[in-house]
Amino acid sequence: MQTALKAFLEKVKADTSLQEKLKAAANTDAVLAIAKEAGFKISAEDLKNAQVTELSDEELEGAAGGRCACKDFYSVPTVEG
Repeated sequence: MQTALKAFLEKVKADTSLQEKLKAAANTDAVLAIAKEAGFKISAEDLKNAQVTELSDEELEGAAGGRCACKDFYSVPTVEG
């Protein structure tokens, strides 16, 4: 996996604010803008290459489609009721 993408995913793992921003992201461009704002230079090509080599389809789809790409790295408890 690209070093910047891996570092970004590690930061997301520890940063609930970034997790929420990624959940709200509407598309790949929004995900890339969030990464840039957080100080990481990644590209759509990095995401595409990661899908082929490192990320599962679900993880990459999550990043491109607005869900957090690192859902397996953390769990968000839900409150029912």
